Amino acid sequence: MRDQLLDAVERLLVRGGVDAVRLDAVAVEAGVSKGGLLHHFPSKRALVQGVVERLADRFEAVLPGPDAPPGAFALAWLDASIPTESPTGDGSGADQVPVALLAAAGGPEVLDVLRGRYDAWQRRLVDNGLDPAVATLVRFAVDGWWTSRLLGLAVPHDDLHRRLRELLVDLTRPGGGPVPGAADAPEHG
Repeated sequence: MRDQLLDAVERLLVRGGVDAVRLDAVAVEAGVSKGGLLHHFPSKRALVQGVVERLADRFEAVLPGPDAPPGAFALAWLDASIPTESPTGDGSGADQVPVALLAAAGGPEVLDVLRGRYDAWQRRLVDNGLDPAVATLVRFAVDGWWTSRLLGLAVPHDDLHRRLRELLVDLTRPGGGPVPGAADAPEHG
């Protein structure tokens, strides 16, 4: 039932942000009694924190372990966040679950969960065999990119999407740098 409740919270967060997460609305969305909900999650904050922890667990599950080759962690960070091709069509589906993550970041206790995870991920990035500044640059670029996608802020598409992703992939290679010929590419895509 716990996953059923967290699924319901994710749907409400995607549709209406953190304000849409009310205990009665979650119970209705999940098709359970309010008592059943309270048995697993005694408060709205516990629900939102549960969603954030589950999302972080899912993200963590696709990241390589500590013995991964140099750059593998930064590449996995990119692969888990930015698709190889620019998305098309409706952006309100399940791939918008990061909306929940962003919305949930509003409360200090929930934000502490994220801070703890990011601290651990950042340590793994800088210890993964790349120049720590390059690994962090990739993380910042990816985080900014998915935030741009999340909020619909001048999101790069098509060729620009592919070229940006290629630049980041190249940075994840040991000794990586700009893609040859990238400086010759058109400025607008």
